[in-house]
Amino acid sequence: MTGNMKPIFLALAFFVFIMVASSVYTVAQTEQALVLQLGEPVSVVKEPGLNFKMPFVQNVVKFDNRILDLNARPNEVIASDQKRLIVDAFVKYKITDPLKFYQTVREENTLMQRLNTNLDSSLRQVLGSIPLSALLTGERAKIMGFILENVKQKSLELGIEVVDVRIMRADLPQLNSEAIFRRMQTEREREAKEFRAQGAEEAQRIKSRADKERTIILAEAEKQSQIIRGSGDAEATKIFADAFTRDEEFFSFYRTMQAYKNTLKKEDTSMILSPDNDFMKYFGDIQGRSKNR
Repeated sequence: MTGNMKPIFLALAFFVFIMVASSVYTVAQTEQALVLQLGEPVSVVKEPGLNFKMPFVQNVVKFDNRILDLNARPNEVIASDQKRLIVDAFVKYKITDPLKFYQTVREENTLMQRLNTNLDSSLRQVLGSIPLSALLTGERAKIMGFILENVKQKSLELGIEVVDVRIMRADLPQLNSEAIFRRMQTEREREAKEFRAQGAEEAQRIKSRADKERTIILAEAEKQSQIIRGSGDAEATKIFADAFTRDEEFFSFYRTMQAYKNTLKKEDTSMILSPDNDFMKYFGDIQGRSKNR
């Protein structure tokens, strides 16, 4: 090879390399491709592997064939019972028709906007026909099925298949939540006051019943004590009367000794009496005669 042919050979080899590199492309397991010729769709490649295209004239646009997800923006929805809800939902989808997808949305940002619109419309349509309470019961799965089918039908024209739709949160607006909280708090306070009033009434009833029973028991005890005391006094009187009739002198002496004991039991007791006073008669002799007599 002469020196003049070498640059031509290198240029030709570089051109061939560029042509080969521009005509070969690969499709991965997680991808699907759309071949465009001068901006017009030519073919769709869904099988992974090595493929060829016309260099410079054709180009390849690749799309993900896995299940993708969209976290929709929270929307306010009014249920059939006029309850307002802030609904936060997400959508899982996959691109099933790359050609239709390219023709209708082309870019992912455009798809997000269209899918958000479809989801918002379906949520308003389905949730607007049911009361809020239905969303909190076992019917929730059935309702989500309606929403999924609605979103799926509206999204077929975008070249995608909606796999699932789920509501992550369905909250009341902040003002509604505060109003409901205040209403619940007021209701609980009312119930608490009612329970306290009932408790106080029952306590007063129990106390009154206990006071009544106490009064009856004390009255009965006082009655029995009076009866017993009267019987004891009667028996004591009878005993004293019998003793008096048996030995009047000894009984008089005993009673006088008892009087001395009760009167003079304190050491500082002072009494001023005349010597011939009957109270001092036993200070003479046992017969009650004074020593001065």
